[in-house]
Amino acid sequence: MLAAALAALAVPATAQQAAPPAAKPHNIVLFVADGLRAGMVTEKNAPTMAALMARGVRFTNSHSLFPTFTTANASGMATGHHLGDTGDFSNVIYTGYPLATAGGSMTPFLENDPILGDVDDHFSGDYLNQDTILKAAREHDRYSTATIGKLGPALIFDHTERTGQKTVVIDDSTGNAGGIPVSDELAKRIADAGLPAKAPTRGDNGKAGTNIAPGTTVANLEQQKYFTDVTTKAVLPMFKARNKGFVMVYWSRDPDGSQHNQGDSLGRLIPGINGPTSLAAIKNADDNLAALLVALKDQGLDGDTDVILTSDHGFATISKESATSFAAGQTYKDVTATQLPVGFLAIDLSHALDLPLFDPDTKNAAIAAGAYPVRGNGLLGADPTKPELVVAANGGSDLIYLPTADKALAAKTIAFLQQQDYVSGLFVDDSLGKFPGTLPLSAISLKGTARTPQPAIAVNFRSFSTGCPDPTTCGVVVSDSSLQQGQGMHGSFSRAETRNVMGAAGPSFRTRFEDAVPASNADLGKTIAHLLGLTIKDNGKLVGRVLSEAMPNGAMPKVQSLTVRSDADSLGQKTVLLMQTVGDTRYFDVAGYPGRTLGLAPDAGK
Repeated sequence: MLAAALAALAVPATAQQAAPPAAKPHNIVLFVADGLRAGMVTEKNAPTMAALMARGVRFTNSHSLFPTFTTANASGMATGHHLGDTGDFSNVIYTGYPLATAGGSMTPFLENDPILGDVDDHFSGDYLNQDTILKAAREHDRYSTATIGKLGPALIFDHTERTGQKTVVIDDSTGNAGGIPVSDELAKRIADAGLPAKAPTRGDNGKAGTNIAPGTTVANLEQQKYFTDVTTKAVLPMFKARNKGFVMVYWSRDPDGSQHNQGDSLGRLIPGINGPTSLAAIKNADDNLAALLVALKDQGLDGDTDVILTSDHGFATISKESATSFAAGQTYKDVTATQLPVGFLAIDLSHALDLPLFDPDTKNAAIAAGAYPVRGNGLLGADPTKPELVVAANGGSDLIYLPTADKALAAKTIAFLQQQDYVSGLFVDDSLGKFPGTLPLSAISLKGTARTPQPAIAVNFRSFSTGCPDPTTCGVVVSDSSLQQGQGMHGSFSRAETRNVMGAAGPSFRTRFEDAVPASNADLGKTIAHLLGLTIKDNGKLVGRVLSEAMPNGAMPKVQSLTVRSDADSLGQKTVLLMQTVGDTRYFDVAGYPGRTLGLAPDAGK
């Protein structure tokens, strides 16, 4: 079944490519609303976004890349490649070496400018091993480039030139040590606009709370107002004065940051991420987009500008419940009784495999009974500097690395995971062989030309809905996170998290058009390069496509739907993958154990 399904991917594309853009440079704004669920974009919740898609294109069959995390999807947007080629497998990866910028950890959190620079330096100057759309555009004399907003993903769009950076970079670190410096020209414009040189912090919006104290009840208003003001009052006027085309990425931390930390639902799955704080965060992002659109119009730039809207992933409410986890049965001073602590996967594996556990984020300190790794990451084995197994904790899914490629250890690990009620589907490195109940990493485009270490196992966690009319707006996911039950997370293969929002409006796109052809964040990289007339060399074949059907006179391509099923494991469980293809380009809808992943029916394994 697996071989036959994957062989079908060789069907050639039938879509007629839209004509190349005109020679005259024009402008593109890519607006990323981090963590925005497609079903939440209504005239009530997000009127600006809803109106943009109503007058332009609304992609109704949209896809995040799995694992559904921020830096991973940023790498796809920036390069047009799937994660097996970019090597940005999740927000937290295993690098195989200790990073000075991460306190010596080998499991860095990539939403950090100095850490991205460190990883670049280690992996031949470019950890993605791909040219990005902003790098290609800024090397082209007719374009100005800027990336503004959330720390980490914003820089990924042009991360390799850090000294004398030509692309404008404005993020949380602007004006701080370790931040990317701004040019004298832009610094003057920022000052002339009466804006501070230093970006504000998130303030109370960054308050996550504890298991007994609720998190934030305010959206990320102050910081994003600063980013918006710098964009509209300094960057856009500077670009207009240059009298050439520009490409700008605006990455809104909201609603993601507020949904993560929201204090509306401590310990409760309802309202979860649908409380007033999350709704305020959606409005905040919508207001930011509205301000950008007004500025484009006021400065006479709107007629030559394409505005593309996306989110990196969907979102879900956190569950911390398990009846099978060893970790959930232990006692921790700041974890609610019987709930999963952060690092539960590492703790459970350490116990089951009888391997010592060390915390890479506290200088490889040993984890004793009643303690847990501070960020959930774990180094397992007698020597933490030479681990036998590594857990990179991310949230709705975790990555497991086997630095020694020990197939016997892989088999033991998989057998244990298949017995856990919090697991819903396993994906295993092809080089380790075939295991009943699992699918290979190659089946989900995680096996390619990546420079960074290859995960051995991608662990998808259980997900479900709380029963609202649109289940993708009220999803719940078991999360390996320091956040609490009732707060927000993403990362799994549920449709609540793979279903992002995508839309576009401008001279290069159709008007009043609903595009039901599958589209993904990787397609955006290819589409933007096409609209700019850029030729970018591909390192690897796991690529997106140009969304030509969304352009005037673009033909509708042929779409295939496929179901890929593993053999059953000893418990009768199968990892099942629902996907679509357009030619050789893959779109992953949902995957896991039938009945244990939101969007995957109980009978999908038959």
